[in-house]
Amino acid sequence: MSRAADYIGQSLSRGRVSRRSFLEFCTKLMVAAPFGLTLTDRARASEVAVELKKARRPSVIWLHFQDCTGCTETLLRTSQPDVGTLIFDLISLDYHETLMAASGADAERALTEAVAGNDGKFVLVVEGSVPEGESGQYMTLAGRPAVEVLHDIGGHAAAVIAIGSCASWGGIPSAEPNPTGATGVDSILRGKPIVNIPGCPPNPYTFLATVLEYAVYGKLPALDEERRPRFAFDRTIHDHCPRRAHFDAGRFAEKFGDEGHRKGHCLYRLGCKGPETHAGCSTRHFNEVVDAWPIGIGAPCVGCTEKHVAFRKPMFELAAIDRAVPPTTYPPVNAPQGSIDPRATGAVGLVAGAVAGATYIASRRLPMAGASERSQRTWSQRPPPPGPAPKGDEEQKP
Repeated sequence: MSRAADYIGQSLSRGRVSRRSFLEFCTKLMVAAPFGLTLTDRARASEVAVELKKARRPSVIWLHFQDCTGCTETLLRTSQPDVGTLIFDLISLDYHETLMAASGADAERALTEAVAGNDGKFVLVVEGSVPEGESGQYMTLAGRPAVEVLHDIGGHAAAVIAIGSCASWGGIPSAEPNPTGATGVDSILRGKPIVNIPGCPPNPYTFLATVLEYAVYGKLPALDEERRPRFAFDRTIHDHCPRRAHFDAGRFAEKFGDEGHRKGHCLYRLGCKGPETHAGCSTRHFNEVVDAWPIGIGAPCVGCTEKHVAFRKPMFELAAIDRAVPPTTYPPVNAPQGSIDPRATGAVGLVAGAVAGATYIASRRLPMAGASERSQRTWSQRPPPPGPAPKGDEEQKP
């Protein structure tokens, strides 16, 4: 039976999770979601911790469809919290085919009990695309098509999170010619609050922030037109790319391994899709390791969060740029040109002429005044000329 009714604070105490470790986790949440969440809209991590401890642990049921399990793998790579704290203390992971010990009939029974025990209260997480082709016969679970399982379990969920690009819009399985009819969750389920967290894989803290926002306040974060959380997908990678200065200066790597590539120049000409990809990878790295993301290791962005880019455009095709200018914090490349009013030009000319004339007159008067003053001094006041006295004066001495 699920213990999801526990409060997060009680569960942390029972699991002997230290206050320091929990505060570190809250700090990472604030970094992952600096705005856009009610939960992290606070000045200190300690305030976030207080809010979380008062919330009930959300029941989470995790389904796998056409996927590579990469989204689960990225979740297992978190260290604050570790996976044990995550699934036993922060959330109640009541069903997960990869992490659970049960299999076969025992797994099906666990799923049935989890749904019945938390009917209308659990968060359904879907990993992998859903195959609709051939009446869904490309994939079955316990003899039922994946589409049918999604309708059944999703109908009892309080909210649905499509994690990864495959669940969000089809991902790699939906690439042409898409023989299985792979598609995203939101094209099948109707009438349920759904949030898409695309990425191949997505950042695990984006998922955790979304789940905990729902657990504390009973609502999903603000979403964009693609149902993505705005706090994580509000800007393009190009906006905060550490190589942006090289783009603005026109310094590009032309091929892998050349001098520009070794110096860390912009990867745009190698097919980087950063200018048209909305994601936070440039500021929220993976596995809590600095530069653990494609561009950080010298690989171009493939646009995995964009359904019209990833696995649609050729890897080395140049990205579309709709803002080919530096950020507004830089001086403009081309300053706006305006016309000059002739009256203003005349006024400036008059002032400049008056100043020039006054300066000339003053320069002429100052030397003349000095000469006049010197002419008024008598001969006797002048110092004697240097050298010996005249001979006439010597003869007149007695």
